[in-house]
Amino acid sequence: MAAALRGAASRLAGLRVTPCRTTQSSWTCPSGRTTAQLTISPKRTGAFVRLYSNGSDNAASIPDPELQDKPYYVTTPIFYVNASPHVGHLYSMVLADVLKRWQVLKGKQALLCTGTDEHGMKVQQAAERKDVHPKALCDTNSQTFRDLAARGNLANDYFVRTTDPDHRDAVEYFWGRLRDSGYVYEKTHEGWYCVSDETFYPDNLVARAVDPMTGKLRHVSIESGNVVEWTQERNYHFRLTALRERLLEFFKKNPTWVTPPSRMAEVVDWVENHLEDLSISRPVSRLDWGIPVPDDESQTIYVWVDALVNYLTKAGYPGLAPGKEHTGGWPADVHVVGKDIVRFHCVYWPALLMAVGQPLPRRVLSHGHWLMDNRKMSKSVGNVVNPFFAIDRWGVDTMRYFLISRGSITNDPDYSNKHIVEAYKKGLQTGLGNLVSRVTKGRAWNLRSAVRSRCGQHLEESDVVDVDYAKQMQVAEKAAAGADEHMDTLSPPSALKHIMELVYESNKYLAYAAPWNVAKQGNQDETEKIIYLTAESIRIAAILLQPFIPEKAAEILDRLGVQENRRGFDFARVHADDSYGLDPEDRKADEALFPRLAVED
Repeated sequence: MAAALRGAASRLAGLRVTPCRTTQSSWTCPSGRTTAQLTISPKRTGAFVRLYSNGSDNAASIPDPELQDKPYYVTTPIFYVNASPHVGHLYSMVLADVLKRWQVLKGKQALLCTGTDEHGMKVQQAAERKDVHPKALCDTNSQTFRDLAARGNLANDYFVRTTDPDHRDAVEYFWGRLRDSGYVYEKTHEGWYCVSDETFYPDNLVARAVDPMTGKLRHVSIESGNVVEWTQERNYHFRLTALRERLLEFFKKNPTWVTPPSRMAEVVDWVENHLEDLSISRPVSRLDWGIPVPDDESQTIYVWVDALVNYLTKAGYPGLAPGKEHTGGWPADVHVVGKDIVRFHCVYWPALLMAVGQPLPRRVLSHGHWLMDNRKMSKSVGNVVNPFFAIDRWGVDTMRYFLISRGSITNDPDYSNKHIVEAYKKGLQTGLGNLVSRVTKGRAWNLRSAVRSRCGQHLEESDVVDVDYAKQMQVAEKAAAGADEHMDTLSPPSALKHIMELVYESNKYLAYAAPWNVAKQGNQDETEKIIYLTAESIRIAAILLQPFIPEKAAEILDRLGVQENRRGFDFARVHADDSYGLDPEDRKADEALFPRLAVED
């Protein structure tokens, strides 16, 4: 092991071989063992020690100054390639993309990583059924997920594959650090193993159930409902139970680390009542499609240890120079995951990071599953929605809007074409599209003239008397701050709802103020006042909608004549831009922003 680690260290600038020191628990390294470690000067330890020493410090405390320039780092789960993607995968992607784009909108550097998980028993078995090599299967299916990211208009900076050489290097190095931490041991293990979930389950989470197809009794996981088998094998284990108190202390100091709160409670309950040491390898005789354990090729590294390290891989682990470890984005600001993989990300992953001395991710956003006819989407059931077909049928921004507006962080939303049509008609076509059209295509006023004359003019006494005008001004002024508050709590659906309230209120105000009637009366000042406030509301809404519906939001801003360099978050306030607005002769005969749907069933 030591030789292998020295070999790895020789390839990494800024690393040296030093005696192993572990103060994280009573488990100590055997005398004489060496490990490749980062050379970190005393001045540089603050970035890791003050925030994360022993994995129990409060990650929500005052940030270390050296991390202030860290890129905002968002990740999706990496998707398993044994089957084709469905709309739930697209939802995870879009959620993460909105979080990343929001930070960019605010002028921050942000990074988004997505990718594919390509090792493990399920891939090995899927390849055997197709009579192809696992790598060939992975190449094909991974490209499909890459294509989905592109079709979903993700602004991802990285696409990681667990079969990539840089990821294998990171996993091998991580394993070495884990092994030398003193938290790894060998033993013969027996228990209930689920191939579908790639995990062992304790007795109290296994139940007997009748197979509805055959009528035979079988053992299943209480959590997932998938079949488990009694397995006995010799492999490596991680002393997860030795980190119970440190995990609980971390959760206590960071009660909002997992969103929503209900899943934070589930994580705490799991650690308190179900924690067992974790089997972190599989015999090659049973699983050979994966990364071999360094110095023990009779074992394959457990797929979930392999997969979780991907978040470090694209952050530059372990090759970044001492003092620059955060420049690749780590620690992640948000892991976006489905609720079915919370335990892996919120129990196993923080414990593994604690064991190797790495900072923990700052937040985990866990979302619900999409249902169809009140049943979880499943290929075996046959109710899976192909996301490519959905994008072809409805358009990418319509799907992004629907998934965020209809989706839920806490609950399991229902998917149907009826719901998509309802969201499109109410929010996009009648709400946003109609509002933009009425303001930009009106012939009774000049938008550019209205902006010139009214920008910078604040409420007058006569305006205060006009309750509807004052109310609309207040809604517009509070839109950006309100949406940002929801995004800070990792609730893109609530942020979108807040932005759309501005759209709906703007429609109500425009209908009430009726500038077309005011213009007929020859009152140009009043007409321009109404049009300007409505146009400001549209401009602010469109700026804030850019992370959600990038293409349509850009088109709205184009129709308003908003300059490219005036589309950031700082401009999402009333009177922030006096340069937009097109004269009638400059307007194009634009098609409907959100046209009538050809098929609405």
